[in-house]
Amino acid sequence: QVQLVESGGGLVQAGGSLRLSCAASGIQFSINGANWYRQVPGNQREVVAAITGGGTTSYPDSVKGRFTISLDNAQNTVYLQMHSLKPEDTAVYFCHTSRNWEAYWGQGTQVTVSS
Repeated sequence: QVQLVESGGGLVQAGGSLRLSCAASGIQFSINGANWYRQVPGNQREVVAAITGGGTTSYPDSVKGRFTISLDNAQNTVYLQMHSLKPEDTAVYFCHTSRNWEAYWGQGTQVTVSS
């Protein structure tokens, strides 16, 4: 059974930093890669960072240079380091991975950036 457990969200002032963690069981990030998405109520989920099992990363322009995704293969954990946070980064952040066309999601963690 695949399980993704996120942690690290919270309230931060604009310009601050947060690090999100997502620990996996039943699936290997080093093989399947991982993504971070975020969602604001009423909007679709949008991807904010992606990493392949080999460590190649990609980001949309909205977060490039501020967010960094990384893998700890020994801990089977993916991180999202967020710097220079803006109020528009406020959302629920979800960890995601997939295997054999089946998607797996974490429960989500709230990030709130105050102005």
